[in-house]
Amino acid sequence: MSADRRVVEEVVVEANERVATGVGLVALRAPRIAQSVLPGQFVHLRIAEGTAFILRRPFSVHRAHGETIEVLYQVVGTGTRWLSSREPGDAMDAIGPLGTGWSVPDGAAHALLVAGGLGAAPLGMLAEDLAARGVAVTVAQGAPTAERLVARDLFERVARTVATATDDGSAGVRGFVTALVPGLIEEIRPDVVYACGPEPMMCAVAAAARDAGVACQVSLERLMACGVGACLSCTVTTRSGLKRACADGPVFDAADVVWAQDEVEGLKR
Repeated sequence: MSADRRVVEEVVVEANERVATGVGLVALRAPRIAQSVLPGQFVHLRIAEGTAFILRRPFSVHRAHGETIEVLYQVVGTGTRWLSSREPGDAMDAIGPLGTGWSVPDGAAHALLVAGGLGAAPLGMLAEDLAARGVAVTVAQGAPTAERLVARDLFERVARTVATATDDGSAGVRGFVTALVPGLIEEIRPDVVYACGPEPMMCAVAAAARDAGVACQVSLERLMACGVGACLSCTVTTRSGLKRACADGPVFDAADVVWAQDEVEGLKR
């Protein structure tokens, strides 16, 4: 789904809380963005004041309700530390909604959502949208530890089943979430699989869906300088040519993405 309704808007922090180890959730009053954002789209936030950070930062919209959008973020550097320090009433500049989001196939009755780590971020709004459409939702979620699982309340509220895997076995089965996917596909026979997380995870999920003959969409993460398709800093190699993650994605048909690096290099020659 896509919609070019992007606006530049001053957004105001309503709440900002830690929701998992190293992960925060900021609620932003953003009336114009909230009214038009679609599942899988993102916002480009101006981090810090002045010229400390020239480039904006892209963040998936995790949820949208009323005049509010919610953004999940992991504190990994100076910019996200700045974001984690914002308090209610603080304002910042945002562009959004941006990008092409998830699409729901006609007649879909059951969907499998696969989230790895902070890959849960763009899947929250999708899970709520699917449930509202009457689509049965199953979620497979993975993280290094139980303390790193995010959006559990949302997934457990809207999904029929939430299967979990953690690297250390502190929640669900021990291991990677990808180990759960073939069995879930065989058990529930989803009409579509949606995935977001580390690229090797998405590659494995795409392969499992392909082998089962199930459609699969993935949300790719790339460095984005402009966020609006002008700078070409976020290109993705696909079987139909180079695409821009910010404008043509971040959601792509998994079957169109060229995952293997040697194949990417071959297509460049």
